[in-house]
Amino acid sequence: MGDVLKFLIFFGIGLFFIYWFLLKLSPDQRSAIWESFKQANWWWVAALACATLLSHYVRAIRWRLLFKPIGHIPSHNNTFGSVMVAYLANLAFPRMGEVMRCATLRISEKLPMEKSIGTVVTERLFDMLAFGAILLMGLLVMFGKAKDWLYDVLSEKFAVLPRLWIVIVAALLLATGMILIYRNYRKRWIANKHFAKVDKIVVGAFEGIRSIFRLDKRSIILFLLYSIVLYTLYIIGGWLIFKAFEETSWLGLRAAFVVYIFGSVGMMISQGGLGAYPVLVWQALAIYGISEVCGLSCGWLIWSAQQAVVIAVGMIYMIYFSLKKRRVVSD
Repeated sequence: MGDVLKFLIFFGIGLFFIYWFLLKLSPDQRSAIWESFKQANWWWVAALACATLLSHYVRAIRWRLLFKPIGHIPSHNNTFGSVMVAYLANLAFPRMGEVMRCATLRISEKLPMEKSIGTVVTERLFDMLAFGAILLMGLLVMFGKAKDWLYDVLSEKFAVLPRLWIVIVAALLLATGMILIYRNYRKRWIANKHFAKVDKIVVGAFEGIRSIFRLDKRSIILFLLYSIVLYTLYIIGGWLIFKAFEETSWLGLRAAFVVYIFGSVGMMISQGGLGAYPVLVWQALAIYGISEVCGLSCGWLIWSAQQAVVIAVGMIYMIYFSLKKRRVVSD
């Protein structure tokens, strides 16, 4: 009965995420999603869902590599499940997923959160640098309206760059000061139990962050290879959805690359890309002469398929980790 109750509770949480998303959508947005569902070839949508799920699995096994220098390598299943629960949590609360990733590994692998937090930070920093490189490549290979639009958006987004530099410099000076104080007084304060807990988290986090620099040659090659596969799957997702509509079926991987960049900007503008992602996909496809209705349909269908995969698989793993926690506690 306890397992059944836990299942119902976490199934209810999953339904709450769906309701939360539908609540955020305007009537026009819900109508657009429904129209895109009716017009699409669902075999290609299913292929997109499979590519999305595969990309999440590749992200999980890439993240798993960062645990090797720490001396505790979690299982493929638990790592993948942690990533899916993280994406699910992020649908409702931004950045909550990063904490959930580490919490689920603590439950399933008895891995201290402070160590896994460091690996998550490392992975996110790498992704930021990688996307910056992809964005630069996009600006070089794009043409006409696409390049002009990206320049306009980036110029507007970073219009406060001079003031931002002041904030960055101040933050670096503050961080440097805190590190110096921490190093000088650490031995004196370590006897305090509250400081000892903070110290444990800090040391573990830094150990996780350093993990990427302590990978062996084979692991570094695998990490880079998985990253290439990951971003390629993101781009292929756009190409697959092109095939779902007759109007966009002639578009190739170059257009999918443009859609990926525009869509990624949409993900940064709003939480989970809600509202912004479909509009920016339409803007990208407008460059190729695709109509507004079809462009928005592509955008909404890509976004909806991605979220459906996250909600379905994330719910399953939430229940799995809940039952896992129960067994660990009983043991």
